[in-house]
Amino acid sequence: MAPFELATPGSLQQAIGLLDPEDPDIRPVGGGTAVMLMMKAGVLRPTRLVSLRGIEPVYSQVSIGTNGELQIGGLTRLATLEHSHLVKEGWPLLTRTLRTLSNVRVRNVATIGGNLGHADPHMDLPPVLTALGARVTVTGPQGERTFPVEQLCTGYYETVLARDELISRVIVPPQANRPAAYMKVTTRAAHDWPALGVAVVLDMQGEQIRTANVIVGAATDKPTRLSGAEAVLKGAVPDDAMLRRAGEAGAAELDIVGDPHGSASYKKHLLTVYLGRAVRIALDASARKDHA
Repeated sequence: MAPFELATPGSLQQAIGLLDPEDPDIRPVGGGTAVMLMMKAGVLRPTRLVSLRGIEPVYSQVSIGTNGELQIGGLTRLATLEHSHLVKEGWPLLTRTLRTLSNVRVRNVATIGGNLGHADPHMDLPPVLTALGARVTVTGPQGERTFPVEQLCTGYYETVLARDELISRVIVPPQANRPAAYMKVTTRAAHDWPALGVAVVLDMQGEQIRTANVIVGAATDKPTRLSGAEAVLKGAVPDDAMLRRAGEAGAAELDIVGDPHGSASYKKHLLTVYLGRAVRIALDASARKDHA
């Protein structure tokens, strides 16, 4: 491993000042799970790593804003979110997703900002946060900008972030009583990289689906909204035939990418089946909660 400088700034602004918008070999590092793997594989040979562990504690905290939104500091560890009572009560979809995200060793060190900024399309949180309507606040030399998580990833390991910008906060609207589910299909253990991930968040009016957010991950080079499937679900009362049509509509509109986790045709077939299952799981979980 080639030698490199390790910088340990004491504030977010100091960290940003140590980054270089023109130098891809200078990288920020939070939990370091992805960076260390890339360095071991020889894919990344940094000249400087900027450690974010010493910056202000406010960026590692979870709180509820005055409007009821979940405010997550960009350096909040995934294990902190997983065990947060605030998240469990108000955003149960996040809690359920985190329990099978990677493994406990990774969740103990990985941060939400690093997870989103890494932009691996197999990650679980980007489709889930997109379905929930979450936003990210990004901080750089020119100040802050906030935009939907849906706009963050632009391709395989690519984002709209400049090299001297950091994800400082994630804002998640209340899940409220919206039924929601995330299903991932793996060939091995539940915490393994998925061949397909489907996040569904429903807005119900009685037994009718008023609107639906359907986001797919792992089958594409970035989390992707299935507008065709959403159109089939909108205004419908779920039954097996309708859910099958929604799955087929989602598969038809998607340019699916094959990889070692599954061929394109295999993933397309999975989507036709698991989209409907995700809707059923969301509705069943909501019904159990209503009758608890």
